[in-house]
Amino acid sequence: MADPIDDLDRWLRGDFVRINTALEEAYFAERIDVISGRPEIDALKRELLQQGGPLMDRLAAMTLPVDPNAGYRLLGLIGHYLAACERHESPLSDREGGRQAAWAVSTKIGNALGVVPRFVFAHQSLFNEAVGGRYRTFTALPDEEIFIRYNALGVLAYYRAAEALRAIANIGVSSVVAAYLFDQAEAALNDVLRFNQDLARQLNVERFFFNIRPYFKTYRVGDTDYRGANAGDFSAINEIDVTLGLCSMNDPFYAAIVREKSHHVPPDDLGVLRSLAKRRSIAEMFKADQDANGATPQWKTNAAKFLAICKAHGAAYAFHHQRLVKAYVEAPSKTASSAHSAGVTSSGPPLDEVMGMLKRLMELRTARPNLNVP
Repeated sequence: MADPIDDLDRWLRGDFVRINTALEEAYFAERIDVISGRPEIDALKRELLQQGGPLMDRLAAMTLPVDPNAGYRLLGLIGHYLAACERHESPLSDREGGRQAAWAVSTKIGNALGVVPRFVFAHQSLFNEAVGGRYRTFTALPDEEIFIRYNALGVLAYYRAAEALRAIANIGVSSVVAAYLFDQAEAALNDVLRFNQDLARQLNVERFFFNIRPYFKTYRVGDTDYRGANAGDFSAINEIDVTLGLCSMNDPFYAAIVREKSHHVPPDDLGVLRSLAKRRSIAEMFKADQDANGATPQWKTNAAKFLAICKAHGAAYAFHHQRLVKAYVEAPSKTASSAHSAGVTSSGPPLDEVMGMLKRLMELRTARPNLNVP
């Protein structure tokens, strides 16, 4: 008998994509986020449940993977199905759709790994292996592929920058060797900006708003509603914030942001987020080195590189906020109609609340003169 996980993966790459794409094209033709009560549309939603439900039941009857990465991958596979059911308001139930089976397996994996038992951004960007050159998507729409590609590249660039900055603590900010790491971090953050710019040039606003964003909505697993996937759910950007000294875990606002996202990141990121409260910033290191030894030539060279990194980090995030979040979410939400039961929302809290939080984060990440140096 074929492996239930392999069968689920094949379905997600085949009929699942066909069903979602057909539904999205119908929604987009009318510029609305969901349609209900139309026979041909409801037939596609039933097909989603009738095909997905038995796959969920088979998963619940099998021994789950012991390997953490395999378990996390499976959580994402199930999450793709549950997210699509929520997006289309398909009537998921125990009788049709395998609701209890999907919930039980997701909860077991989430508890074992210490993560939320739902689809998160990492399942789309970092734990999404390509088969025949194509990774998993909800639809066959070109804009979804563009969205995943450039967001994944941006996340990988952030990880590169965080890794380079992390190594400086063991070398010292006035080391000639540290200059190489500063250059690597700046190059990676410039890549983040470039990938965001490419995304803004290529991604269609209407396609994103009507056909991609809705898959990121909140959905229930068991007795709990878990907020939707968020492109900021990875540790590297917060590690950069704190390592540079632009943000501090002593700031209640910022600490709450990190705490809320901690279980929505990949398992390996959890330790990084927990370490931030004890992380000494590079800004503090520069001050301590100058107080002890004065502003040596290499100190001045590296300090200039450090400020260039702060500028690059702020520029990348400011572009993301102004040209992506505001343009692709906030602006269309003011004019678009919604038939979805939750209305036009972000991935969790009300959109106005989320935009206020993101604006405050942008202010922290771009306020270079306000480094958190004692």
